[in-house]
Amino acid sequence: MSLFPPNMDPELVARLIETGGGQLAKKMGIEFLELGAERSVATMPVEGNRQVIGLLHGGAHVVLAESLGSMSSAIHAGPGRIAVGIEINATHSKAATEGLVTATCEALSLGRSLATHQITVRDEAGSRLSTVRMTNFLKDQRV
Repeated sequence: MSLFPPNMDPELVARLIETGGGQLAKKMGIEFLELGAERSVATMPVEGNRQVIGLLHGGAHVVLAESLGSMSSAIHAGPGRIAVGIEINATHSKAATEGLVTATCEALSLGRSLATHQITVRDEAGSRLSTVRMTNFLKDQRV
C-alpha cells in the first residue's frame, strides 16, 4: 500500500518527498504512515522531544498534530489550492516519558473553504495522551 492516496496532488507528493514533511517535522523525527483527507497517521519518538522534567513536550504533541492536520487539509484542498492553519487547540490528558507516540487524524468537517480535523495522540500502550482540534482555511495558491 502506498503512503499517498491515488488522487493526491502530484505537486504535494513531490514536496512531501523532497522535504520529509517539512524542516520541523524532520527534526522531530515525525514519520508519516498513512495520508488522506479523511484519515492520516504518523509517529514521533519521545526521545529528543522532551521538556526539562523529562516528559514529552506539550508543544511536540501540537507539532505532530498540526503536521497531520495540515497535510490532511492540503490533500482535501486539492491541486492548485493550499491549506493555512487558522485555529488549533490541545488538551493534554496524560504524559509520556519514553517510546514512540502515534497520532491519528480524523476529519470532522471537509468543506470548500474550511477543513476541521481532530487528532488523537496515543502512547505505545494505546493510552490517550492528547486530543487536538485544528481548522485550516483552504484557498487558491498564488502563482
